[in-house]
Amino acid sequence: MHKQSLRLRREKKIVLTGGHAGSTALAVVEELKKDSQVSWEIHWIGAASAIEGAKITPFSKRMLPSQGVYSHSIIAGRLQRKFSRQSLPALIKIPVGFLYAFWLLIKIKPDITLSFGGFAAFPVVLASFILRVPVIIHEQTMAVGLANKISSPFAKKIALAREESRKYFPQRKTLLIGNPIVNSILKINPKKNLSGEPTILITGGSTGAQNINRVVDEVLETLLRDYKLIHHTGDLDFAYFEKRKRGLQPELKGKYAVHSFIANMAEAYQKVDMIIARAGANTVAEVIAIKRPTIFIPIPWTRYNEQVKNAELAEEAGIAVIINQNELIGEVLVEKIKEVRKNWVKMVAGTDSKLGELDKKAANKLVRLVGDLAK
Repeated sequence: MHKQSLRLRREKKIVLTGGHAGSTALAVVEELKKDSQVSWEIHWIGAASAIEGAKITPFSKRMLPSQGVYSHSIIAGRLQRKFSRQSLPALIKIPVGFLYAFWLLIKIKPDITLSFGGFAAFPVVLASFILRVPVIIHEQTMAVGLANKISSPFAKKIALAREESRKYFPQRKTLLIGNPIVNSILKINPKKNLSGEPTILITGGSTGAQNINRVVDEVLETLLRDYKLIHHTGDLDFAYFEKRKRGLQPELKGKYAVHSFIANMAEAYQKVDMIIARAGANTVAEVIAIKRPTIFIPIPWTRYNEQVKNAELAEEAGIAVIINQNELIGEVLVEKIKEVRKNWVKMVAGTDSKLGELDKKAANKLVRLVGDLAK
């Protein structure tokens, strides 16, 4: 009976694409594999590097191939807000990226394209539209990403993580589904008690955050006297902090774990009492779901101030406090950590779980939408 049901599943191909939405894509991949109606051949098209002008492997390229996803890299340029030595090469890359995306889509012949935004996604969305492949966009933020805004005319449907971003898109195309979260993170239970010596996860997203790393460097020994640290540095700063660890006093060295990349974020979340992080939409959704008190340091230079709005959402939910980057110095960080430690029980107990409940069902809703629109 089981073999017969497998034969009855329709075979479809899907292209996933995006810039910095690897964990969202991973949650969707998990759900696609559970689809009882369709056997999905899954492809990912993304940028070759996570940072313009640097050879940094993106989260998607590190993680998705192990899940049976065919991964393809394109040369993708992005519009620069400030002119730099990377601006001209980035502009030249835009048409090149489109042509390569077009060629890949002809080769793959997908039934549908699902975009999570980011500079690598737009050429894939445009090429899909020209080839008459239905496009769904998922917007993770409280506002709107530039690539999703530009891509919206070419999409059949726009799935929203947050109601607040509806105003940025054509109303007839939008529906609210939440922000997909991987199963291993959804299974994490809130901690009932704060550890005697709390463990703090410091992360700037999959590529790290050098502004946060710089301030942590200032107060590293101070923090290690009272806390254990799991420091996700990103590739650019990893060698420096490895050396920094070797120079610590023996009693502090054992309390400091340094990682260039964390593949199993659920395992890290499970260990920690508190988090210091950028306010990417995925991180905010995960923090609310697992109820780990967090200090968010939003990126201030996004077009629609998305990260600040994401952080404010977590603050309103009761699980976070915010440090503006222009106020970020070592002394302020240490004081905010003390504040969160003092209010830890109140923050965990008082977290509004409505968004967490919405996000728990998001991957399933998004995959059902994909199934409905796949040609």
